[in-house]
Amino acid sequence: MSEKITFHQIRKEYASHGIDESNLPDEPMLLFRQWYKAAEDNQPDDWVEANAMSLATSAQSGRVSNRYVLLKGIDDNGIRFYTNYESDKGRQIAENPHASAAFHWAYIGRQVRLQGTVEKTSREDSEEYFHSRPRGSQIGAAASAQSSELKSRHDLEQRTAAIEAKHEGELIPLPDNWGGYRIIANRIEFWQGRANRMHDRIVYELGSDGHWNRRRISP
Repeated sequence: MSEKITFHQIRKEYASHGIDESNLPDEPMLLFRQWYKAAEDNQPDDWVEANAMSLATSAQSGRVSNRYVLLKGIDDNGIRFYTNYESDKGRQIAENPHASAAFHWAYIGRQVRLQGTVEKTSREDSEEYFHSRPRGSQIGAAASAQSSELKSRHDLEQRTAAIEAKHEGELIPLPDNWGGYRIIANRIEFWQGRANRMHDRIVYELGSDGHWNRRRISP
């Protein structure tokens, strides 16, 4: 018989310091940059990826999927990530261009949830990022028909070897089905763990006038 997991005994107590609203910026992406930098600066070990985010997308039917991807850019309006446009997430975004991303930095007791609309980045942006990656990652992206059925690992390795041989000594071209997405934020929530589960939650929402409205919500 497997050992019973007693979830009610799994508890973490958070620090007493919280969010001082008098010091918050009017623009949420400024605060997000500050929090992200704190998450990067305080990574407890090399294996921790502060830029890992859970990305949720939905098909037109309402079927929701989520997975972890890596944050690869921050600007004044939102965040960027890169992937295969024909993957499950790419197909869902094509049907329903809305997404939510969640960051959980347990080691500093913080979470951020970001929601918004999704658009592809420019071909130039995608190409610049693609060619900044290690050559092996470029070859892998070109070889993988992400999310499609694969007969065997050997088939993937053969495709990888063929692309490597074809472009030996030259630049790997950016695949037409690979590139960047930008989530243009319209709602961002900042969560700070507090003692006795009395957490701080601050929400920024974009108004119809183009200005951000800020409010505190219950934990």
